[in-house]
Amino acid sequence: MSVGLLALLDDVAGLVKVAAASLDDVAGQAAKASAKAAGAVIDDAAVTPSYVKGFTAERELPIIGRIAWGSIRNKLLFLLPAALLLSVFLPWLITPLLMVGGAYLCYEGAEKVFHLFAPHEAEKHEAAIEHTAIAPDSLEEQKIAGAIKTDFILSAEIMTIILAAIEVPDFWSRAAILAVAGVGITVLVYGAVALIIKADDFGLWLAKTARTGVGRSAGRGIVVAMPVFMQGLSLVGTAAMTWVGGSIIAHGLYEFGIAGPEHVIEAAAHWAEQAFPAIAEVAGWLATALVDFVIGLALGALLIPVVGYVISPVWATIKKLLPKRPKTAA
Repeated sequence: MSVGLLALLDDVAGLVKVAAASLDDVAGQAAKASAKAAGAVIDDAAVTPSYVKGFTAERELPIIGRIAWGSIRNKLLFLLPAALLLSVFLPWLITPLLMVGGAYLCYEGAEKVFHLFAPHEAEKHEAAIEHTAIAPDSLEEQKIAGAIKTDFILSAEIMTIILAAIEVPDFWSRAAILAVAGVGITVLVYGAVALIIKADDFGLWLAKTARTGVGRSAGRGIVVAMPVFMQGLSLVGTAAMTWVGGSIIAHGLYEFGIAGPEHVIEAAAHWAEQAFPAIAEVAGWLATALVDFVIGLALGALLIPVVGYVISPVWATIKKLLPKRPKTAA
């Protein structure tokens, strides 16, 4: 009996070691694959803080929490199974779907640039398509819904990059790696966003309670600097949304045999690396992002009238044909 028990314990210990090694491999693969998606992750972090602009301090973290939870749902309930199933059964459909999402990001980015330079015309455009939107209960609900919708597309790009970087053929291992990477990235992004948006509150607390003059001065400096920083981050978020969309479109066109935009991007990156050899990697990335931004902005500008004069009226007609939802009692 004792020999049998020892043998059983030895087998259990062996299984535990195998499981631990598997978990360690999943974590390692997830970290490695996540690094490949660093660019899109940074873009996601830059876009999100703009969604809490204008809300009171006590609503900022709850809003970020709801967006983060929506992001996790996007990744685990929709994107993860969809990515795995498409990669197995319909791999040819992944690129067109990503391009649709990329076009939406281009439109969103271009619309924000349009609003920056021609606010009155932009407001007319927004008013014209307002009837096509699902009416939210409040401005907060509208902001959260918009953030989760944008996150869905950025998350699709992130999950696709991660899936392509996974080096194990086993279906369930790939699913585990994708889930670990997706949740880890979400925690990282929205944790960083929470720290950014609460920095001014920390500065105010420091300015009032610090025991030294240097500490109080540092707190006041943070309070003064954060509005400028948030404005800059909002601009970076708009640019990021646009260049990610442009990058998705350029890569998708390349997959379909239209290599012109991709060649322009490569040529620009190569020129920047040659022109600034001391910072070749950074210069190449900036040149790539700039060309992606121009592509995304151009496509987004073309989509603004298409949305206003084609998509919006068609969707309004479809909505009229749909059965009305009964109003719930107050």
